[in-house]
Amino acid sequence: MAGGAGSLASLWTEVNRCGQNGDFGRALKAVNKILHENKDDVTALHCKIVCLIQNGGFKEALNVINTHTKSLTSDMVGFEKAYCEYRLNRVESALKTIEGISEQTDKLKELYGQRYDECEAVYKDLIRNSQDEYEEERKTNLAAVLAARSTWENATAEDMGLPESTYELCYNAACSLIGRGQLSQALKKLQEAEELCRMSLAEDSDMTEEDINAELAVIHSQMAYIMQLQGRTEDALQLYNQVIKLKPSDVGLLAVTANNIITINKDQNVFDSKKKVKLMNAEGVEYKLAKKQLQAIEFNKALLAMYTNQADQCRKLSSTLQSQNPGHPRPVLIQVAQLCREKQHSKAIELLQRFSEEHPESASGIKLTMAQLYLIQAGDILRSIEDYKHKQGMVSALVTMYTHEEDLDSAIDVFSQAIQYYQSEQPGSPTHLSLVREAADFKLRYGRKKEAISDLEQLWKQNTKDVHTLAQLISAYSLVDQDKAKALSKHLPSPDTMSFNIDVDELENSHGATYVRKKAAKVTGENAPKEQGVLTPAFSGKLPKNYDPKSTPDPERWLPMRERSYYRGRKKGKKKEQVGRGTQGATSGATAELDASKTASSPPTSPRPGSGTGSASNVVPPRQQKPAASGATRKKAPQKKKKGGKGGW
Repeated sequence: MAGGAGSLASLWTEVNRCGQNGDFGRALKAVNKILHENKDDVTALHCKIVCLIQNGGFKEALNVINTHTKSLTSDMVGFEKAYCEYRLNRVESALKTIEGISEQTDKLKELYGQRYDECEAVYKDLIRNSQDEYEEERKTNLAAVLAARSTWENATAEDMGLPESTYELCYNAACSLIGRGQLSQALKKLQEAEELCRMSLAEDSDMTEEDINAELAVIHSQMAYIMQLQGRTEDALQLYNQVIKLKPSDVGLLAVTANNIITINKDQNVFDSKKKVKLMNAEGVEYKLAKKQLQAIEFNKALLAMYTNQADQCRKLSSTLQSQNPGHPRPVLIQVAQLCREKQHSKAIELLQRFSEEHPESASGIKLTMAQLYLIQAGDILRSIEDYKHKQGMVSALVTMYTHEEDLDSAIDVFSQAIQYYQSEQPGSPTHLSLVREAADFKLRYGRKKEAISDLEQLWKQNTKDVHTLAQLISAYSLVDQDKAKALSKHLPSPDTMSFNIDVDELENSHGATYVRKKAAKVTGENAPKEQGVLTPAFSGKLPKNYDPKSTPDPERWLPMRERSYYRGRKKGKKKEQVGRGTQGATSGATAELDASKTASSPPTSPRPGSGTGSASNVVPPRQQKPAASGATRKKAPQKKKKGGKGGW
């Protein structure tokens, strides 16, 4: 018996030592040996629960608590039970457990403070009335609460005088600035947070550069969000992708970052967007993000379904969103956008009319959308007027209207019908050729080079001396038929035959010319120049140190190197493209005019993400996919070490 008592004492000593060293795995083994001797030892059971929690075994700890309800009362392990339920995302159960505990200790208040509705008051009370080592964590959590209110509720938070001595506090201060729309100041604050984070983590010798970058991921994602709101989408996209490549363990951060990349992609790069949706659907995301963040993500899933022509999926998602958010206009706008893609404008107007009557608070924005749809219907009505639909003025009005709606296919169709009409009625007339030219320029302007080929061919056949049209035609053919492009390039005039109407003397004498051509004076005798037209320096300078008066100067020394008779070109490895890098006074204006590749080929851009939802640019289709801001940093409720009885901690 004495031997058994000695064995238990040594086991408790082992438990105490491991607990103080933070080695909860070994402590758990020792506790299990104690429980093997006495399975109902309350202190040992309590220590086992703490060890399991410290090792992340929340389910196992909860099972131990539920299995020994008779010996482990709620006053004894109520905090541990509520904490396990909270970490397992059983929030309602955790709240009931906390409310069922008679004595509300500080640690229970900490845990209760994780509930958004009550957390501000809880943290203010704890900071005011607590004296322990967790003050910094509480201030961080309070700063996160104030930042969340500023972001999601548009509330002006009171100045609590919180310090910005840590990168978490600095980050949360930046989130508050974003909520108030002070983006430039917020970006500077995030840069300060990044610097503080690097300084803090650099002190830990065990932290690798990869670990530091993982910790900085949330700061970088928030920086990218600010850049996106500022219209710097390329910079934002680059930073977002860097965060994704790090594969941070925070599924909430990954979901928000993926969502914001999708908002930049819009209807482009759809394959990449589909891959990003998987990150948004990761397990546990719903417990990591605020309600408005989750709402924005679901809206964007519906929009992506629309952009990928998944009409049934889009209708299903938007209907679900409407039932979940009956007063929100965006699900209705998504449904209307889908109907417009299907050319069902009348149904779309009926849907909008019904929603505006049921929700008059959103009527203003909805009626703007209805007005836009009526304009689209007006376009259809105008095109139905046979006597006028081929007139140049009507064509111009319709093309302008469809271009504003970013409906390029309809705009091109208007051109095609008008050209076909004049092709049959007035072939070769000035009106006919003018429409063909406008159609070709329109297609080239919006990157439809392949479609512009037939128009350009028609124009060039009418005037084979039109070098500008020929250059555009070669550029367009280079995308589809390079042999044809090479054959056509033979019709281009040689550089020697091309005249750019340049007055060389005027150009050389202009301000900024380094060298000028001196006019020969009418002199005779010994003063007569032996050589006419040699370029001489406009300003005299000092002779070089190695100047030899006996040597014969190079007569071509004033000419640029590439124009000298002995010039043999650059060596290999230099840049190939040296267009426009000629002598002083060489012009690039005429060559640029003939360079068809210089024409704009980018499609029309959509409104910048993050702009106001009630603006006229957010009408059908709803192209603005609002990025979700990364959530403010929230530290978990501090978990204190438990003190057991015999040799516990």
